[in-house]
Amino acid sequence: MTDLAPGTPRSGATRYALVPHPDRPANAVEAVGVDVVRDGDAVVLTFTVAGYEHVVLPDWVASTRADDLWKTTCCELFLAAPDAAGYFEFNYAPSTQWAAYRFESYRAGQQNLSLSADPHVDRGDDNSAYLVEVDQSLADLPGGPLQMGLSAVVEETDGTKSYWALAHADGPPDFHNRDCFIATLPAPEHP
Repeated sequence: MTDLAPGTPRSGATRYALVPHPDRPANAVEAVGVDVVRDGDAVVLTFTVAGYEHVVLPDWVASTRADDLWKTTCCELFLAAPDAAGYFEFNYAPSTQWAAYRFESYRAGQQNLSLSADPHVDRGDDNSAYLVEVDQSLADLPGGPLQMGLSAVVEETDGTKSYWALAHADGPPDFHNRDCFIATLPAPEHP
């Protein structure tokens, strides 16, 4: 894991370095990373980008559910119960918009995931050490340890789009491929 931005990771955070897809490399962006903190029934994600000044940032809007966020700069979280065909996808844009989906199996049976609490999505600025920070409740998901994929689509001001993940499967970028879910989000700790 690599320190990507000034400052110290949040207490108790695990820092993950994402790697660019070899067929879709970045131009000016040098690194993308994610700090992950499990906090009871929630997870806090802090996405950092070295080369932030080269990233296309959508305008800030009200933090609402929206589709197609992946078409420009977007940070993503994938979670799945071990040995389950289904999985969950969360998208977070620097606009503060977000999306949450449930899939029955690989790219099949997509539905909006009903959430008991909307995520809190915050965007960094020129003085921040992060691109997007998210506080996401996981109360609506299975409670045990979960397989985790972390990824990001990064659009640069010159039009370059790079695809970053913990790992990539063979072929074109595909964050839904379970070969990308190489980390484990531990079960929540309750007193």
